[in-house]
Amino acid sequence: MTGKLSVVIPVYNERRTLRAIVARVQSVTLPVEKEIICVDDCSTDGTTEILRELADTYPNLRAFFQPANRGKGAALREGFKHATGDYVIVQDADLEYDPEDYRQMLTPLLEGKADVVYGSRFMGGQPHRVLYFWHSMGNWLLTLLSNMVSDLNLTDMETCYKAFRREVIQAIPLEQDRFGFEPEITIKVARRRLRVYEVGISYYGRTYEEGKKIGWKDGVKALWCIAKYGLTVPYAPRPETEQYLPPGVQMDEPNPR
Repeated sequence: MTGKLSVVIPVYNERRTLRAIVARVQSVTLPVEKEIICVDDCSTDGTTEILRELADTYPNLRAFFQPANRGKGAALREGFKHATGDYVIVQDADLEYDPEDYRQMLTPLLEGKADVVYGSRFMGGQPHRVLYFWHSMGNWLLTLLSNMVSDLNLTDMETCYKAFRREVIQAIPLEQDRFGFEPEITIKVARRRLRVYEVGISYYGRTYEEGKKIGWKDGVKALWCIAKYGLTVPYAPRPETEQYLPPGVQMDEPNPR
C-alpha cells in the first residue's frame, strides 16, 4: 500500500517531552510513509532550540516557527497548510497520546470508508490514566452539546487525535487560535456531511504540575464556539449515496416496478 501521512505537531514549551514524542512518531511502523510537521508557537523554555536540532537530525521533519504565541489552533492552521501527505493527523507534543494508535486511526481512511477519524479516549478497551473527574464531566457536556448541534454521535469531541484526508482539512477554513479548534472543526466537518468514524485509543493524561495547559476559560470558549458555528455554518448539499460507499462497491440497481 502506498501513500503518506502528515503528522502535525503544535509545540509550546515542551522541552521535556519533545524529543520523546518525535522519537515515538518516528518508530511507528505504518503501511504509509510519514512526514512530521512541527509548529513552534513561540516557546520560551528552550523548545525552539531542541526543535531546530531535531529538524537537522531527521530528513522527514520540517519545523516552522510562529513569530508570536497564538495558540494551538493557529499552530495547527500553519501545519495543515504545509502538509503534503495523503492523510493528516494531529499529534500533541506531550506524551498523553500514543502514536502506536495511528494504525487504528488510519484504517477507515486507508479503506476508503471515512473522510475524518476521531480517536476516542472513552470507547473501546484501551487503557487510560485516571485523573480529573470534573474534566471528564466538562468533556462529556461539551461533547453532548456539540453532538446536539452537529447531529453526530461522538463520544469524545475534544480529543487531540483527529485524522483527515488532506484535501478535506485543507479545504475547511479555520479561524480559532486556541482550543476552540476542536468544536469548530467538528461542526464544520458535520455541516459538510463528511464521513466521520470514531475509534478507541489509549490515553495517559497529564496533571497541571506535569504541564497540562487547558483550563476552564477554554471550556467557556468552547461553549461559545459551539453556539457560534452551530448558528453560522451552513449545510453543504447532501452528496449522492454512492459517495458513502467504499471504493469499488456499487449499489444494486433498484427493482423495476
